[in-house]
Amino acid sequence: MRNDNLTRRGLLGAAAGAGALAVVGVHPAVADTGRPGRHDEQLLTWARDTWASLEAMTDQNTGLVADNIDGDLASRSGYTSPTNIGGLLWSAIVARDLGIINPGHCRNLIARTLRTLERMKRHDASGMYFNWYDEATADVLRVWPDSGDVVVPFVSSVDMGWLGAALHLVAEADPSNRRRARRLYEGLRWDIFYDEAFRDGGGIYGGFYVEDPGRDDVALLPPTIGEGPDLYYTVNHHYDTAISEARMATYLGIIRGQIPPKAYFSTFRTFPPEYDWQEMPPVGEWEEHLGVPVYQGAYTYRGFQVVPGWGGSMFEELMPDIFVPEAAWGPESWGRQHPLHVRAQREHGLDDARYGYWGFSPCSNPAGGYREYGVDALGLNPTGYFSDQENTDYRWDDPPTSYGDGVVTPHAAFLAMMYEQEEATANLAALQADFDSYGPGGFYDAIAVRSGQVARRHLSLDQSMIMGSLGNVMLDSRLRRYFASRDVAGALRPVLALEEFNVGA
Repeated sequence: MRNDNLTRRGLLGAAAGAGALAVVGVHPAVADTGRPGRHDEQLLTWARDTWASLEAMTDQNTGLVADNIDGDLASRSGYTSPTNIGGLLWSAIVARDLGIINPGHCRNLIARTLRTLERMKRHDASGMYFNWYDEATADVLRVWPDSGDVVVPFVSSVDMGWLGAALHLVAEADPSNRRRARRLYEGLRWDIFYDEAFRDGGGIYGGFYVEDPGRDDVALLPPTIGEGPDLYYTVNHHYDTAISEARMATYLGIIRGQIPPKAYFSTFRTFPPEYDWQEMPPVGEWEEHLGVPVYQGAYTYRGFQVVPGWGGSMFEELMPDIFVPEAAWGPESWGRQHPLHVRAQREHGLDDARYGYWGFSPCSNPAGGYREYGVDALGLNPTGYFSDQENTDYRWDDPPTSYGDGVVTPHAAFLAMMYEQEEATANLAALQADFDSYGPGGFYDAIAVRSGQVARRHLSLDQSMIMGSLGNVMLDSRLRRYFASRDVAGALRPVLALEEFNVGA
């Protein structure tokens, strides 16, 4: 039985304190010894149980982790993706460094997964993997297990970004598997996604099919790397917003010298003012970086300015920040933006919507299926990612006075913990205490906080975001420090340092 939301809101509001606007970095919860301190037992318990769900999702023969599993850890989904596989790899490193598993177990698990990756069918010219495989056989998925629908093999830029990030991290963090991970990582051609003609600086496609998918929104084009047969590119779908999980693929292309740095500046901070169909008028001015004109726009929410994402979700904002030390390398952009987004999500949940809880991001729908949730005021999407089941629409000139059944996902609060550790921890403790939201694999994927309905599933993507966030919070930015090797810093840090976002009080 949950407690009264207003009582819980009061508890969490007090924890937030008056200094929430301050630009804070990671709050290291333990010394950098590789071992958590006694005051971290709650976080360590959450990490241990989260890891148990990932182990349960992993096939013992292939080392591939399923996309999802039921809350009792008994029934795997029957399919996996590059994102899922990457998530298992970095989660194993975190589990090792937290002492949840021993180094030998971690080494063997990663080696098994990498051996399977080496034999899996992929797009030969670019080295990129298809988006769906059977986790038990490692075969390319051709039929959805639950529906029987036909699957046409697709290569996704955003999903490959997470596998690429994980392979680089393993090469830096696991000496015994370094050579194998490095070979797979260096075999990836990020320019396969690069469209030089897109906007002023070029951009990345959503991906491509190797066979005709029978869709009107693709076009058969020569591969952008100049090798291999023609591909069915998503010509009507590019990732064109700065606040997007897809920026990891752009980062990797810049790091490898396969995508020019100017592509980073071709994405929208907000749409320019002349896009008069926007739900909120942006504030900002034009600047130029690396020859690319950039409208440094922001939306205004609760008296401060913040750069919106497409849907206003936590994982769009913070998932790349698990690996790239964005706040440190872009102190006038990401260093100011990330804390403000977290603050906006917290204030939306506690003060605007009065849910009593917060943390909004795509996740399982407690009513069934999967759905994109977010804070509408922080999104460019005209149709919105909403924070409740009723799709309560936020309008800047006529904000709603009430909201419905808010859906909170624990992984969003864990991501926020990298910037508001005390507030996020209190929020998660409340979710655990007030709802039937926790099982042998850690937090279930989502909670509708007014009806009390719970999505009793674990998604490997969401669980691996939890592990990655805890690896940074508990181990002094450990994943960022693994990822930020000399070549990564040399290529990417100067790009992020160029820009100042138009954000602040």
